[in-house]
Amino acid sequence: MVFSGSMSIPTVVGTGPTNSLVDVAGIRVGQAQRRGDGWLTGVTVVLPPPGGAVAGVDVRGGGPGTRETDLLDPRKLVERIHAVVLTGGSAFGLAAIDGVVGRLADAGIGYPIGSQPHEVVPIVPGAVIFDLGRGGNFRSTPDPALGAAAYDAAVDTHVDQGSVGAGTGAHAGGLAGGVGTASIVLSSGHTVAALAVVNAAGSAVDPATGSLYGSEQGLPGEFGLHRPDPAEVERWVGPSEPGRFNFNTTLGVIVTDASLTKAGCGGLASAAQDGLARALRPAHTITDGDTVFALSTGDGAPLTGRDQRGVQIVAADCLSRAIAHGVLAASDRAEARSYQALFPSAVR
Repeated sequence: MVFSGSMSIPTVVGTGPTNSLVDVAGIRVGQAQRRGDGWLTGVTVVLPPPGGAVAGVDVRGGGPGTRETDLLDPRKLVERIHAVVLTGGSAFGLAAIDGVVGRLADAGIGYPIGSQPHEVVPIVPGAVIFDLGRGGNFRSTPDPALGAAAYDAAVDTHVDQGSVGAGTGAHAGGLAGGVGTASIVLSSGHTVAALAVVNAAGSAVDPATGSLYGSEQGLPGEFGLHRPDPAEVERWVGPSEPGRFNFNTTLGVIVTDASLTKAGCGGLASAAQDGLARALRPAHTITDGDTVFALSTGDGAPLTGRDQRGVQIVAADCLSRAIAHGVLAASDRAEARSYQALFPSAVR
């Protein structure tokens, strides 16, 4: 890998073709959601190639909701995972993972247990956001059927952004939140990409200027935003969700085709949390469960420490950009106004 300067900062070529997670070869993303009749929630599934991907995780804040994250510890047996599931529904939503596990098992994809092709156990870590009651019915939460629908919808051509998938009912510091994604290509030929589900107690918006914090890491021409009109900023009241104690979580998935060990993936997830904290302020509080997964699809010898550092730097920036894209693409709704509706001068 080629770096410029004494600080091991990678040489950036630009974004990938779609500026999304699927710019890493072999990655597919599927999303499913339900709206109306008490529903406002969904599921986002990230699928690596059938052989799986090496993975790590970093969990921060006082309120996480996760499954199978212990297996990503480098001391544990399993080396590869076969999907990552991000879902609404708080603890209830973990049931959506069962639908993805079932689909993978039906396809013969998983950790081999016996001599027969069907004797596999899919390894599927996942995490949830808190969106309970935002559609009107507290118990309208993702289930195995919605998880299976997200799996069935997986494609490698694009990633829908905004109020879709696990971000359907997401909030971001009083604004509508959602799914966002970004990628970057390095001069080495490696790609690093991020996907975020933005559901934060902290704000994505600078209260002094109305600008999106995460857009500060944008590549030239990526966002095309203007400084909002001061009158719009003055009208902005900031984070609030009346009548409810805020439980929130922002979720992230970092994927690279650079080769990393499980420990290296854990380090990549940890470094990417800095990008989350730059784009959302505050982050990692007692009511957050900010969880970032990192996946490596690369073959060959793992990167050296110096080269890992470069990938970590761009991963943090990618996650900041993905968070900004998620908020910028979110739909204007009755229970959460969108950034574009509140700051129209920024997107003129």
